Amino acid sequence: MKENKLPPVKQVPAPLVEAIALQNTQVVSPDFGHLVDAIRQHFGASLDAVVLYGSCLHTSNLTEGIADFYVLINDYRNAYPERYLAYLNAWLPPNVFYLEVTQQGKTFRAKYAVLSTADFEDGNQFWFHPYLWARFAQPARLLYAQNDLIRQRVNVAMAQAVVKFLKSSLLALEARVLDTEEIWTQGLMLTYAAELRAERKTRARHLSQISLDNYARLTAAALPALNGLLTLQPDGHYHCHATSSDNRRARLHWRLRRWQGRILSILRLSKATLTFHDYLNYAAWKIERHSGIRVEITPMLRRHPILWGFKVMWQLLRRGVLR
Repeated sequence: MKENKLPPVKQVPAPLVEAIALQNTQVVSPDFGHLVDAIRQHFGASLDAVVLYGSCLHTSNLTEGIADFYVLINDYRNAYPERYLAYLNAWLPPNVFYLEVTQQGKTFRAKYAVLSTADFEDGNQFWFHPYLWARFAQPARLLYAQNDLIRQRVNVAMAQAVVKFLKSSLLALEARVLDTEEIWTQGLMLTYAAELRAERKTRARHLSQISLDNYARLTAAALPALNGLLTLQPDGHYHCHATSSDNRRARLHWRLRRWQGRILSILRLSKATLTFHDYLNYAAWKIERHSGIRVEITPMLRRHPILWGFKVMWQLLRRGVLR
């Protein structure tokens, strides 16, 4: 596998990196430590960092849910004894695995996605599809970093995700006055529509509201990197300066992302059946949890997960969950 040749890293405002660094050190349940210890033991010297994201960020009882981690490694070949897993991870990152740890009679569960630190940096700044930068513009916690350099690289990559998220979503909005909640709600709705995700429309606004103070800090800190696209008003609102040509170009980009996302989602669903034990049941449970739609997994579809992926997409499209 050849090393990625990345474009030069664009500078991000120091206050934005500082805000991300502060966010990454906020306290979480100590139970996450059991899962992080298992990940560290599994990956050894190839492990760079462990990042927590998703709905479990604010949980106090980890035994009732499944934690979501991103595991950053220094090299795919070093991380896996199985060569095919290294190739799959490089070809279509990330690889997704399931982890279960029992401590003092309690069982803790996690889904973790493996990505190289270089791909993490690349994806949060340069990927056309929002798979990474939509996730890491949102709140996360850096639970482990191999050293201070890795910690700084992760913080900067997340800051780049915030800038990428804001630029990409604001360009699709008409020029008008917006508050922080509306900026992030509209952006999250665009990114959800670009993946095979079953969240209801109200989910984006809910996520914006529960982290509104955090999003307000990030938006204000990101302003110097937005090239005048957003300006702060005296009342604390923002004026979006996207032009009609900006809107046309951005909306074309989001339509392309939606089609790209459907293909990538099916490929990732299919790939996960090779790495994630009982992934189809997990995916069906998550779809029903977020949309109320029950997806049946027949024996034939279990044998042919790609067909299952097409079936899921068709059902969600037909019922209007995806557009």
